[in-house]
Amino acid sequence: ALTGFQAPKILWLRDEEPAAYARVARVLLPKDFVRLRLTGEYATDASDASGTLLLDVRRREWSDELLDALSIRREWLPDVYESPQRAGRLLPTIAASLGLPAGLPVAAGGGDNAAAAIGTGIVRAGAVSVSLGTSGVVFAHRDEFASDPSGRVHAFCHAVPGAYHLMAVTLAAGASLRWWQEIIGHDASYETLTAAAATVPPGAEGLLFLPYLSGERTPHRDPSARGAFVGLTARHSAAHLTRAVMEGVAFSLRDGLEIMRGFGTALTEVRATGGGARSTVWRQIVADVLGVPVRRTLAEEGPAYGAALLGGVAAGIYADVAAACAVVRLRDEIEEPDDARRRVYDGYYNVYRALYPAMRGAMHRLDALTHAMK
Repeated sequence: ALTGFQAPKILWLRDEEPAAYARVARVLLPKDFVRLRLTGEYATDASDASGTLLLDVRRREWSDELLDALSIRREWLPDVYESPQRAGRLLPTIAASLGLPAGLPVAAGGGDNAAAAIGTGIVRAGAVSVSLGTSGVVFAHRDEFASDPSGRVHAFCHAVPGAYHLMAVTLAAGASLRWWQEIIGHDASYETLTAAAATVPPGAEGLLFLPYLSGERTPHRDPSARGAFVGLTARHSAAHLTRAVMEGVAFSLRDGLEIMRGFGTALTEVRATGGGARSTVWRQIVADVLGVPVRRTLAEEGPAYGAALLGGVAAGIYADVAAACAVVRLRDEIEEPDDARRRVYDGYYNVYRALYPAMRGAMHRLDALTHAMK
């Protein structure tokens, strides 16, 4: 149960703002509030509802057991649809203000990562998406439900009707590189930084970076985790530190992927999305660290493109999600993993994995000292 889920927020409102809580009549996720304004309908979809902590994910409907345990009223929650289902039509007054036809079908839609998976064609076993946005996400399609009892990775409903997905989250992926850019100066563009990183050998000559700048979700579930450069020597330059940041994010993504592999997740190809995926250097690092080819889609905006495809199914343009995803096109370039670099990264990854358990106590003491000063 993570603080970012909707159920803990409802309980926070109950405990911290009881007057506001007493006025609650309905509870909606952000996109579903937009739908309410567009159509007048209270609705959500199974993929987004999975992140509320109130859904019986296997049955794809609200959990009476959880609602009873948390004293949350069922009538507060909207009906749950599959993502490509029609969940309302555009109201005439809204249609007129938008210049769109009245009665236009509005799809149930999806959560951001589930929609991104539609936009990148992750609708079958074997293909996995990796998002290098502000956060990093590894998303794997599954035909059947499988969960991680420890909660290291999320097991949610997919935007594909009846399907599921596993998802690992790195809280600071692109955010780590942005932080580093701000440290060394805004005049250094991302292109300049990554070009310099490309001149440094894999492993950054014995330098590792822990990307826990905002705590960490997968696999540690630790808000008190701290970031760190480990292995610094006098020979390390800014280019070394930049490469270490990029490699540290790739290692954190591998953490999630290794857990998924433990659940029998097949992996033949990675499709990269997000701003960081525009970097050829970073894509090659990810390919070498994960040991699988990395490709990109022609469409840059995976979530928005996926949402549009779901809308196309709801409007009858496509027969189903599979037919909609048939229009997803991949770029010609492929970053293939290099066996020699992979072996180097395997060694560094083993050291990387050992660092958090060794440093966890110190991280938590530093966190406690920081809060004591506030």
